[in-house]
Amino acid sequence: LDIPTKGCINIHTSLLPQYRGSAPYQWAVLDGRAETGVSCMYLCREMDAGDMIDVAKTPIGENETAGELLDRLAVLGADLLSKTLGRMAQGNVEATAQDHAKATYAPMLDKTMCPIDFTKTARQVHNHVRGMNPWPVATMELQGRRFKVYETALLAETSKEAPGTVLGLTKTGLKMACGEGVVEIRVLQAEGGKRMAAPDYFRGH
Repeated sequence: LDIPTKGCINIHTSLLPQYRGSAPYQWAVLDGRAETGVSCMYLCREMDAGDMIDVAKTPIGENETAGELLDRLAVLGADLLSKTLGRMAQGNVEATAQDHAKATYAPMLDKTMCPIDFTKTARQVHNHVRGMNPWPVATMELQGRRFKVYETALLAETSKEAPGTVLGLTKTGLKMACGEGVVEIRVLQAEGGKRMAAPDYFRGH
C-alpha cells in the first residue's frame, strides 16, 4: 500500500460506510433499500475502511435483481473510476475519512440462506428472491419437491391463510400467502428440471 506514490484506490459497490464486505449490492437488495451506488476510496489495511474520494448514487428498482443491479453498478463504477483517474492525473485528490461508527457489514451469501421464509412480509419475500438472484438463488418446498425461485411479484392482496399456503394459480404465477400480504411466484425451476414460467410448469404438473 505504501509503494504507489498516489496510493491505491478501489471501487466498492455500496455507499460506504454502509455494507462493507463481500456482498454489498446483494444486501442492499435483500434489505429493501431504495438507493445504493458506488464508492471510490483509498485502500487501507482494514477492509473497505479507507478514506473516501467520491461516490455515485443510483436508485434500486422495485423489481430489480442483485444481478441486474450489479450490471448497472459496473458501468457506474467504471465511469467514476475514469473521472477519478483523470482528477489524479491533474494532481493530488483530497479524500474524507469514513464515519466508522456508521459502518455496516455485508457478509458473503451462502446456500443456507436460500429457503424462503413465508412468515415474513410479502415485500421481504420479494426482496429475498431479488437479492439471491443470480446466486445462490432462493428456494421453496412444495408438495415434497424443491424449487429454485428466480422471480416474484408483489400483489395488492391480503390473505388470512397460513404463511406458505398456495392461494391459486393465475395466468402469471403461483399466489402464495405470506405473514403479511401475498406474493406471486413468477419464474421457478424444479429440482432436476429447467427454469421456466410458473404457469407453464404447473400446467404440466
